[in-house]
Amino acid sequence: MTQTVSTTTIPTTQAKQENLPLTGVTVVALEHAVAVPIATRQLADLGARVIKVERIDGGDFARGYDAAVAGEMSSVFLWTGRGKESLALDLKSPEGRQIMLELLASADVFMQNMSPGAVERLGLGADELTHHNPRLIVVSNSGYGTPGPYAGKRAYDALVQAESGAVAVTGTKDLMVKPGFSAADVASGMYMTSAAMMGLFQRERTGSGTVVDVAMIDAMTDFIANHIYYAQHHGSPAERISLGHPSLVPYGEYATQDTPVVIGIQNDREWARFAEHVMGRRDLVSDQRYATNVARAGRRDEVDALVADTCRRLTAGELTELLDQIGIACARVNDLAVVAEHPQLVERGRWVETPTPVGPVPTLRQVITERGKEYPVRPVPALGQHSRQLLAELGHDEKKIDDFLRRGIVATADADLFAGASAPAGDR
Repeated sequence: MTQTVSTTTIPTTQAKQENLPLTGVTVVALEHAVAVPIATRQLADLGARVIKVERIDGGDFARGYDAAVAGEMSSVFLWTGRGKESLALDLKSPEGRQIMLELLASADVFMQNMSPGAVERLGLGADELTHHNPRLIVVSNSGYGTPGPYAGKRAYDALVQAESGAVAVTGTKDLMVKPGFSAADVASGMYMTSAAMMGLFQRERTGSGTVVDVAMIDAMTDFIANHIYYAQHHGSPAERISLGHPSLVPYGEYATQDTPVVIGIQNDREWARFAEHVMGRRDLVSDQRYATNVARAGRRDEVDALVADTCRRLTAGELTELLDQIGIACARVNDLAVVAEHPQLVERGRWVETPTPVGPVPTLRQVITERGKEYPVRPVPALGQHSRQLLAELGHDEKKIDDFLRRGIVATADADLFAGASAPAGDR
């Protein structure tokens, strides 16, 4: 059942008066999951107005990935949905497609990661859109790009991580594993953010938009290109060694009396300091079996055993304090509960209360920090929260909007879903 909502009670995410880098830029996104949503969230954080067009029957399926946030909202959608306006629209209807074209007629950027060929079947292909709006920057995401034998193949993050070789360089000697986050999605998302910025800058000089494609397999193979080059030129891939480094020794995770610590020794000078001041083994500095990284790499298991024997006698605090004193890079292997309260994140104000449909929730600020500028916190939208407002902006009167709602062409959120979200957000 469709419910209407008063636009006067729901805060808009528009940055009309904000002096932000992308103020005045309108992005329309036909997106789901992570790849495009993480790109558009970054653009929204930098001031763009991002209009997220969603299915009327549930919206972006990432909304339903889990119910971890307040037992109702997906942690993935909390991550990717911030700062956007939601329009719930039936694009299979002629009226829905027309509304989409009306949005895109004055938009600056269109981003999409629908299934291969889906936007073309809807009449929203790049050629048609740029014909009607020559200044439009079209950024599309796919798993494998075009042309090629995989052009029409369905692709999800884990599948592309496997196909691209990312899992082949992650894990232990005996076990390949997937990186523990959506690496292919995030990699392609960051390239799409760059592509949108490139298109906007290029348009300033030429007056014309452009069409850009970012394939997930291209992003992932670029991220692990050094590993590919190593295998090409060495004749065999580098060994997978968990948290270790294929070339540097010692470098990796070592157990202590409590929390494991990762130690990273980059050169022989650091090894000399470590051997003398941490291990108490000055003899290892001049011993040619261990004096150089090349020699140590040839005795990896032996060196790791010597280092491990030292580390297990200390607590993580004792070890990291000693390593910091002598200038050796190190880090604790933290669990996520510890990271959520990490003193470096807290001291730098990285957490901020963010309005959501389930109430204020702490989220991490966007990564780019600009000296002398405070970036505002923008809400995570409910499905269809801005449908009525956006249709009114396009010139549709209330009678027409009510007709769209009654016929299921658009849907709106229940105002109660966003109760209290209009209050200013404060830092955690």
